[in-house]
Amino acid sequence: MAGTTPKARALGAELRKARQAAKLGVRELAAMLETPHATISRWETGQRSPLPEDVSAYAAKVGASAEVRQQLIDLARDADGPHWLSVGMPEQQRQLAGLLEVERTATRITTVSTLLIPGLLQTGDYARAIMHAADVPAGEVDTRVAVRLGRREAITGRNPAQLVAYLGESVLHAEIGGPEVMADQLDALLDTTKRPNIEIRIIPTRSDWHPGLDGPFSIAEASDRGPVVHLENRISGLFLHEPDEVEVYQSAVDKVHKTAMSVEESIALIARVVDGKETTP
Repeated sequence: MAGTTPKARALGAELRKARQAAKLGVRELAAMLETPHATISRWETGQRSPLPEDVSAYAAKVGASAEVRQQLIDLARDADGPHWLSVGMPEQQRQLAGLLEVERTATRITTVSTLLIPGLLQTGDYARAIMHAADVPAGEVDTRVAVRLGRREAITGRNPAQLVAYLGESVLHAEIGGPEVMADQLDALLDTTKRPNIEIRIIPTRSDWHPGLDGPFSIAEASDRGPVVHLENRISGLFLHEPDEVEVYQSAVDKVHKTAMSVEESIALIARVVDGKETTP
């Protein structure tokens, strides 16, 4: 089967995690399954999507719990479909695995966010403040914050992806978490502009309509597969990877780019806000 979709890659990452937890090598597991080791490798990289019955056998050989086994089988269903829509938990948690894998293997990520600092650039306290205000169960907050901070590895680790972030000007003047949390977040945002792989552009509040006003979105590109669009709201997430649908969002980025400030103007504006020399527009 085709593979390389966000869902196939999420499934592959979860299969690999289960195998490694069982301390089994690819060739060892392949022998147990009587399957070529190259096939196992392709499953785990998302280059090929295993059938649900293949996943069931894989899960049994690695000793996965009944719960994990069912989650893996659920991921295997329609893994090569044109869309991956998640609504509610635990489907959103499974999709998060896909997002982590997409970002981890990306060479370039473009994100448009007019109301919030995007997840890849959030500090822990900023993310935590959002989650508390959004009534995320207290027992889940620390784990979710840790996962969100872990996403930074995609842009700060070895061979980081290029990040272009378009942020609404109002994001800089919000008071999420209070003055201290916001001040630390803006300091961190300004600090990221020193990285050669990160480009931040501010969209002026006093601007005409642009596609960023329709809601946040991101596009992840990789050298060995087509680009992927990710959309997210309070209760659902959606991956798009069909070329004609991706092209709509690539065109949207072009329009947002024409509205946004230059990198130099954006950095200067952030610095003025940090220094308290810029008032709310």
